[in-house]
Amino acid sequence: MDFKFTPYHVFVVGLLAFLQFTVVLDFMILSPLGVLVMSELRIPTEKFGYVVSAYAFSAGISGLIAAGFADRFDRKKLLLFFYSGFVIATFLCGIAIRYEFLLFVRILTGMFAGVLSSISFAIVADLFPLQVRGRVMGFIMTAFAASQVFGLPIGIYISNLWGWQSPFLLIAGVSGLAGIAIFSFLKPVTKHLDNKTDQNAFHHLLTTLTEPKYLPSFVVTTLLATGGFMLMPFGSAFSVHNLGMRLEDLPLIYMVTGLVSMIGGPIMGRLSDSIGKYNMFLFASSIAAAIILYFTRLGVTSLPTVILINSLLFVFIAARMISANALNSAVPELHDRGAFMAISSSIQQISGGFAATVAGLIVIQTPSGYLERYEVLGYVVAIAIVCTILIMYKVNVMVSQKGK
Repeated sequence: MDFKFTPYHVFVVGLLAFLQFTVVLDFMILSPLGVLVMSELRIPTEKFGYVVSAYAFSAGISGLIAAGFADRFDRKKLLLFFYSGFVIATFLCGIAIRYEFLLFVRILTGMFAGVLSSISFAIVADLFPLQVRGRVMGFIMTAFAASQVFGLPIGIYISNLWGWQSPFLLIAGVSGLAGIAIFSFLKPVTKHLDNKTDQNAFHHLLTTLTEPKYLPSFVVTTLLATGGFMLMPFGSAFSVHNLGMRLEDLPLIYMVTGLVSMIGGPIMGRLSDSIGKYNMFLFASSIAAAIILYFTRLGVTSLPTVILINSLLFVFIAARMISANALNSAVPELHDRGAFMAISSSIQQISGGFAATVAGLIVIQTPSGYLERYEVLGYVVAIAIVCTILIMYKVNVMVSQKGK
């Protein structure tokens, strides 16, 4: 039976997409502001690195802590609580004038932001049947591309006018409006409360984390994050020093890639609904692995070719994430859904940080800036992709049997 999207459903999808946009932008905006932050606060690169990594580490820990409580409350109230905390913490980032305070408030921001994606995806799984979750996830995940296309340029522009704190104040302001919309118009999401939920938060976390049928999904989530975070930290350096791009070319590359991803994401989401989530995952993973193996071995390359390869790679990586998230959302039982999503989000954050560290040990940068052994990262990521294809097949079989 076809699912009919009502105006309320459209509102919920748009609201969750905008919420993701603000969270992603808050996370991404600090890196390009690094030069200004280090200069004004008089801190070395090492201390700035602590500020960036503290956010991800905090987000990972908070996801685990929140997992035990995630299925015991109305999801609207939980979303409102953590989003309010995120808004306040982001505002505090906008008034930071000392390194120690900035480090503290980034930890605080990560604590609240790290849970928001899992709550959003739990709401999606509660409100939308599996046959349309691909297109819903596809639209919501365009927030990542939108933050790259619109958010970062605007943030960098106003930081040059009014200082590095100003983007955080802007994010806090627009996020506050989104918070008002959540409070005023989002209906309670309480269907999961009809089922008996473990009243002991730690026990609920432990039983969800160790549930055998959830393990393949957690492993896939780990490997998905590992692949992306291995290539991402060195992407700009590889483009400049190995592919021969100018620094001035990078904004164009990122903007075009973001625009293509914004268009491609919803299309890939719809395709995953029509041809099957696993079929889309298999196809997108195979293409992504082939592109990564080719791309990481390139030498000096023309700008149009780099833009084309980057755009295709990001579209198929997005297709993998959309189809994987949609399929994984069907794995947990209703009374475990919030905990399952929170644990998955936490695993993604922690494994991503671990992958970035391992990538830093593999790649060697010569005095000229050239990156050696970048192709080794390509092999590692391709192997991780093959492993996800095999494990996701098991997840797909389990979901298919569950639906019968």
